[in-house]
Amino acid sequence: MKLPVFLDRDGVINENRADYVKTPSEWKPYPGAIAAIASLRRAGHRIIIVTNQSGIGRGIYTAEDVDQIHDVLQAALQAAGVTDAAIYYCPHHPDDRCSCRKPETGMVDQARLELNLPSGGWMIGDAESDMELGRRSGLETVLVLSGRGSTQLDKITSENLPMPDHITDSVVSAAELILTP
Repeated sequence: MKLPVFLDRDGVINENRADYVKTPSEWKPYPGAIAAIASLRRAGHRIIIVTNQSGIGRGIYTAEDVDQIHDVLQAALQAAGVTDAAIYYCPHHPDDRCSCRKPETGMVDQARLELNLPSGGWMIGDAESDMELGRRSGLETVLVLSGRGSTQLDKITSENLPMPDHITDSVVSAAELILTP
C-alpha cells in the first residue's frame, strides 16, 4: 500500500465560507477535487479527511449537520470510486484545548490506530495549522492556494514560520504532485 493522504476539507476539497459550511446545500466541491482524490485512491493511497469543525462547539451548527454534509461528500467520493475514505473531525471550540483540533495530532493518531496506517504520508491543506499538523505527524506537507491558502502563505512568510514542503494551486495539482514519481 502506498502512503496515506490526509486532506483538510473546507478550502481544499470544497469552497470555504467565512460563515462556515453549515448544510449540505452549502457544500460545494471545487472543480476536479473529487476526481483528483479518486486518482490518488486508484493509485493505492488511503484517503483520510481531517477537518476542524468548531462551528459545533460554537453552537453554529450540530454534529448531525456535519454528518449530513459528510454523507454528501462520501456519496460524491463513492460515485467516483472511492468507497473507503475515512473522515475525522474535531467538534470542539478552540478554547477547549482538546487533542484533536489541528494542529494537534489527535485525528491523525486516531486514524493511524483505527485504520492500521503506516507512518509517513501526505497532508494537503490550506492553512498553517494543517502544515503544522503535518510536521508534527511526520507527513510531507502540501499547502494549496485555494480557500485560505494564499492568505495563510502570507502569514507563514511574514511570521517566518516553517514553509510547507510543497505549494500548489489546488487539490488537483497536489494530487498530480503526489502521483508524479
